[in-house]
This record gives sequence, structure tokens and C-alpha cells, in this order.
Amino acid sequence: MSTWLGRRDATAKLLAALLVTGAVVTTLDPVASLTVIGALLAALPLTGVSPAALWRRGWPIVASATGIFLFTVLLGARDSPVLAHLSLGDAGLDVRANAVGYALRLLAVGLPGFVVFATIDPTDLADSLVAHLRVSPRFAIGALAALRLAPLLADEYRLIRLARRARGTRAGLFSTLFGLLVAAIRRGIRLATAMEARGFDRGGARTTARETHFGWSDASVVVAGLALAAAVIVLKFVRT
Repeated sequence: MSTWLGRRDATAKLLAALLVTGAVVTTLDPVASLTVIGALLAALPLTGVSPAALWRRGWPIVASATGIFLFTVLLGARDSPVLAHLSLGDAGLDVRANAVGYALRLLAVGLPGFVVFATIDPTDLADSLVAHLRVSPRFAIGALAALRLAPLLADEYRLIRLARRARGTRAGLFSTLFGLLVAAIRRGIRLATAMEARGFDRGGARTTARETHFGWSDASVVVAGLALAAAVIVLKFVRT
């Protein structure tokens, strides 16, 4: 959180990411998606996230984009323009614009959220939502608890697989995910009971321990997100 983007207000970063994501969802143009991806990768030094950390945390998005690309190439519609032809012996595959567009759009949709939440402290997010967006404290505290517990899901998944292997039970994917869901529900119930016992569900106005300020530097993040979203929309209409 010591980087330039990490010190900016959480609401500003959230609004910027929503603007960019909303613009990318409206188009399949590969150039527009590449523009967003390139801009966010260029801004990566401002986040303090190294390329290695980006790959460790973001490889599922890359894998999903690759799967969508292959599925569209093999089984997608044939009315899209052909960008390249892959020769495979006597046969061949046509790489069409829609396959590249779907894959790049998924990357462009997932990258803003990753960059934003990698630079947001959950407590700062809850305080900012209450102070600037007038969100209900009950919702903000719930979001804070969810963000704090989200990293525990990976450890819980690993422990469930190890426990089942130790008992000699086959650790299948769906059965492990079901066990993870049950464990998450139980933890949520215990957390909700503990928070209610400590007075988090009481009525009346609540106060915040830390004040948040929305300055010009925070507004510049929203302006940058708006400019990038506008560039995507302009490219959409120029290239159609």
C-alpha cells in the first residue's frame, strides 16, 4: 500500500475499474481489448505488483482465455473474418477474429479488477464505501469480512485435499469443492454470530475509526479510468 496507486482512495479505484470493465464488455474488438491490457500493464509499476506476482495470481484468467480461444476456434461460428490459418498436416484451422476477441476481452475484463483489489486494503475499502458512497455500514462490514476471509479459501482447499488423502479417500474436484462450500458456510455462520454478539448488528448511526479524504489525486484515478473507457468506446465505433 506504499505505492502511488496503493495510497489512492479505494472508491476512486473501484469506480475507475468499473468504468473500464463496463466499456470492454460492450465490444469484441481485439484492438480495444489490447489497448486496455497494454495501459494496465504499463501502469503496473504504480501498483507495486511484480510481473511474477501478476502471473501467480492471474494465471487462471490466462488459462480461461486460452480455453475460450481454443473452443471458439474449433467450434465457434464461421462467419467471422479469418486472421490466420494454422496448417496441421492435411487439415488446417482458421483463427477467426471472434476467437481472438473473446479471449482478449476476458483478459481485459479480469485485469482491472485484479489491479484494483491488489492495491486495496479491505479496511480502507469499507471506510471509503461508508464515507463517500454512503453505503450501509452493515454491507461495508460484510464486504470487509468477505475480503479478509477470501485468501483463506485456498488454504482450506489444500487442507481438505490433504485430509482426504490421509484418510485414503479420493480427493475429487467436485467433492472437494462441495466440502469447501460447507466449510465456508460454517465459517460464515460462526463469524456472523460473533459479530452480532459484539454489537455489529445494533441500530443507530455508526462512527469510523479513520477518516478518508477524496482529493485531486484520487479524482485523477477516476479521470484516467474514464479516459480509458472512452478510448475503448471510440475504438469500438471507429473500427465497426
